[in-house]
Amino acid sequence: MRVITFFKRSCASTNIFGRKNFSNVGFVGLGNMGGHMARNLLKKGYKLTVYDVNEVAVKSLVKAGAQSAENSGKIAVDAEVVVSMLPSNQHVLDCYTGENGILSSVNKNTLLIDSSTIDPSVSQTVAKQAEQSGALFLDSPVSGGVNAASAGTLTFMVGGVKSNFERAKPILEAMGSRIVYCGDVGMGQAAKLCNNMLLGISMIGTAETFNLGKKLGLDPQVLADIINSSSGRCWSSELYNPVPGILPNVPSSNGYKGGFGTSLMAKDLGLAQAAATRMEAPIPLGALAHQIYRTLIANGQFDKDFSVVYEFLKGHR
Repeated sequence: MRVITFFKRSCASTNIFGRKNFSNVGFVGLGNMGGHMARNLLKKGYKLTVYDVNEVAVKSLVKAGAQSAENSGKIAVDAEVVVSMLPSNQHVLDCYTGENGILSSVNKNTLLIDSSTIDPSVSQTVAKQAEQSGALFLDSPVSGGVNAASAGTLTFMVGGVKSNFERAKPILEAMGSRIVYCGDVGMGQAAKLCNNMLLGISMIGTAETFNLGKKLGLDPQVLADIINSSSGRCWSSELYNPVPGILPNVPSSNGYKGGFGTSLMAKDLGLAQAAATRMEAPIPLGALAHQIYRTLIANGQFDKDFSVVYEFLKGHR
């Protein structure tokens, strides 16, 4: 489970970073992303209380200066703001609406910020229940991956009431460099799913292209130089190339370790497909990309970065 961020604000003072102080900032969900996000809040001078089912992750944050809570509901008791970073629809529902969940003990006007990547309809469901409890909810998924989470340069895509967005900006700016307002609750998730669907499709296309080029006898570096200065240029080719050795600091040059996991890409593509089915929007390439990444998982690549599709297309298992 990932950590949710709760914080209480003292409007009368500011900290050394020039921001309004918050007491009992909470974070639930200390996974690969959430752990870095929580650390950045500590670095920016926020007092932090954390919760995660992974005791090792909690102890690591406590050692860095955070306090721990027994469960997410305990954090909510004293929170003015809550931020969650969780793996899936069900984790979010359990964390907010389950026994000992946030909404079981949340105070009126508490701001709830969910940075998980989930179905927009789940965000909208939680928002309605939060409203019944007198709390305020924003969906705020992120883009940028583990490196950006560590560096504090994430992009946040935020959906919810505009005044709540403005209130949340200081805490989000402590974890990211770009904060984008997308519209009503669920629209942050919509933006994230559309972006990740395109990313999955473009990575498969990039991998196919470089595999074909190699089989035709082209030097992959020469092909990369041509593509990255031509009409085929894209993020997957220029900044996250799936061919080992093209770029030094990407997962493909490190045995496809780290980065954005194949299982997470498959999850996001599945969410996009479910949303497309509900909206009756045709996504033939998105659906095919989903099946390709599910096939990678079935072939034992679930723990590798999603750019490992290049090795899969080469015929390596």
